Amino acid sequence: MKIHAAVARAPHMPFSLERLDLEEPREGEILVRVVATGVCHTDIVMRDQHLPVPQPVVLGHEGAGIVERVGPGVAKVKPGDHVVMTFNSCGHCPSCNDHEETYCHEFFPRNFFGARADGSSGLSCEGERVHGNIFGQSSFASHALCHERNIVKVPGDADLALLGPLACGIQTGAGAVMNALKVEPGKVLAVFGMGSVGLAAVMAARIVGASRIIAVDVNETRLALAAELGATDIVNGKASDAVAAIMELTGAGVDYSIDASGVPAVIDECVRVLAPRGTCGIVGASPHGATLTLDLTHILSGGRRVRGIVEGDSNPDVLIPLLIDLHRQGRFPFDRLITFYDFADINQAVEDSEKSIVLKPVVRQPAV
Repeated sequence: MKIHAAVARAPHMPFSLERLDLEEPREGEILVRVVATGVCHTDIVMRDQHLPVPQPVVLGHEGAGIVERVGPGVAKVKPGDHVVMTFNSCGHCPSCNDHEETYCHEFFPRNFFGARADGSSGLSCEGERVHGNIFGQSSFASHALCHERNIVKVPGDADLALLGPLACGIQTGAGAVMNALKVEPGKVLAVFGMGSVGLAAVMAARIVGASRIIAVDVNETRLALAAELGATDIVNGKASDAVAAIMELTGAGVDYSIDASGVPAVIDECVRVLAPRGTCGIVGASPHGATLTLDLTHILSGGRRVRGIVEGDSNPDVLIPLLIDLHRQGRFPFDRLITFYDFADINQAVEDSEKSIVLKPVVRQPAV
């Protein structure tokens, strides 16, 4: 079938809007008509080859839409179901067997290699191979092929245009608090970086009952929004020494910290503000090969911990419906992070994201 898609053909260049051929769903695959897709920093990283994703490629990994057709063997959804497409996993490695799919041993091949597990791509343009299957979906398109492993059925009356970011960025921030760190009521959390991931963490921390939620950024507008969404304290890292400010606020430091920036110097600050037995979770994507130098005495003497967190340690079939329910209750207003664009304006959405003009761009397909 013919579809419209945004194709990345060269690093740092605008996406090319093209008409492509998309195969019919194979066994275990699901054809989704995309309603809307979030634009994530990881899409930009892949476009610009900071991660070695083959090109030409259709990116997009925060898709939401409606099932049109299913391949043989699919039982999870049927045509007409409303769905969110999230990260892919293999289903048979030790991590998947332990229900820790975010640490699938095949996470990179299944999500970043631009091909199905057998090496094929369902996309082409006049006989030219176009790489697809990014995060098991490649949803910068009017239609996407995904898999039972990475599809989440959502209520039919939920606003699909809003739901795509729950598949990655919002899920990552909220899951870091709720699943990975398991922040307890009364504990103190500092979140560095008030993009959509960091703000999702702030909202989740309020839900779980953290007594103090410290938001750190250099953008006063984002800090003001963080205060509205649940932060009890804000620290402008440009106007003051963030570590000194947090230690003055807390005395002994924080129980938990989250880095949503991916900047090694900021991650160091995240570790330095930990109280004894505190844990730092790293969720921000750093450039490939980036390294981190830490004060080992500080870590050892206080029993402090540093860990990476992928996709918020999420079981998407559980967390995404929970976040939708919390949003309906008015307790998780992630819609305040979203700015909508027409799909034809995807390059403007990316540019506005790169310039920090918007928090979470979402591109909407034309109504059918």
